[in-house]
Amino acid sequence: MTDFGEIYVEYFSDVYKYVLSMSRDETIAEEVTQETFFKAMQNINQFNGSCKLYVWLCQIAKNTYFTLYKKQKRTVLGMDTEFLDRTSNVELETDYLDKEAARRLHVLLHNLNEPYKEVFTLRVFGELSFSQIGELYEKTDSWARLIFYRAKKQLQEEMK
Repeated sequence: MTDFGEIYVEYFSDVYKYVLSMSRDETIAEEVTQETFFKAMQNINQFNGSCKLYVWLCQIAKNTYFTLYKKQKRTVLGMDTEFLDRTSNVELETDYLDKEAARRLHVLLHNLNEPYKEVFTLRVFGELSFSQIGELYEKTDSWARLIFYRAKKQLQEEMK
């Protein structure tokens, strides 16, 4: 096994993009990615090589993200009024059309069946390659391309 610093340098960006694809929030993605590498460093002796190191790190990241998400869901009772104070009405009005289209796309994406939803999300928001997506699912890059293409076609049809 190589030095953990080398693992961090090699995989940090890819794991960060993966978490960002799930969270859609840079701060959360940064936090979860840091926590992922901390957990990986503590448990590197448990990595048995049955999958690629990148896949193992993404599994830790996904579990870490969902744990954080569940905690936040339980603790978020009030609204973020600070955000509302910082945002002017003018900005909200000018961004409305783009945000409405994005919201509509996210609703349609949310309604997609798996694995279409996650493959599309990983490709578009996570900027993962088809080979990386295939590795996560223990499939080929051709499989990932096909699933992405089908998801994209379905979303295009729904947007019309």
